[in-house]
Amino acid sequence: MSRPTALTLRFMQLFVGLFLYGASTALQVRAIVGVSSWTVLTEGLENVVPWSFGLITVVSSGAILLFWIPLRQKPGIGTLLNALAIGPSADLVLWLVPTPADLLGRIGLFVAGLLLLAVATAFYIGAGFGTGARDGLMVGLHERLGWPIWLARTLIEVTVVIVGWFLGGDVGVGTVIAAFAIGPMVQPLMPLFRRFPWSPDRAPGLEARPTPATEPMPVP
Repeated sequence: MSRPTALTLRFMQLFVGLFLYGASTALQVRAIVGVSSWTVLTEGLENVVPWSFGLITVVSSGAILLFWIPLRQKPGIGTLLNALAIGPSADLVLWLVPTPADLLGRIGLFVAGLLLLAVATAFYIGAGFGTGARDGLMVGLHERLGWPIWLARTLIEVTVVIVGWFLGGDVGVGTVIAAFAIGPMVQPLMPLFRRFPWSPDRAPGLEARPTPATEPMPVP
């Protein structure tokens, strides 16, 4: 496979992953059984600073990137596109998907959103263009401290939920489930999305910086 073709397919993988990430967030919002951990934190910060939800998201992303420095993580084009693409895709799916009228439908929508989030995370990281600010913390803790992906993700999710709840963010049953489930769901998927013919590890001349998918994955 030629380098231009492999690069094009990697960009397609990145954009699809980011779109699915935003879509998964929208599905969980529509389920109304508890928002994700980072949304809890953003809602909590709205009670502290006189900024909009979107501005808080942008500023918090910048603050989170500061933690990349001691973890020796380097932002890539995927980091920037993460911030730009996820919001519009979430808005689109929120416009297309209504809230189910019954509890069973809302639970099903939440489960679908959670599964899609795990797939989307592994999908866009596997493109090799760098992680988003928040997922970069998970990758950095794995690479520098040797923590399993599931442990790093779970600890981050739990910490963010606690801080967000303390600041007045909305916490529900879905929040608790997502905090403990997403890490174990992401870990086994990450190596799978580095095995495409166009992946950086397979395409000639397309070196990628190390990610957990290129290293032995600890068993949870």
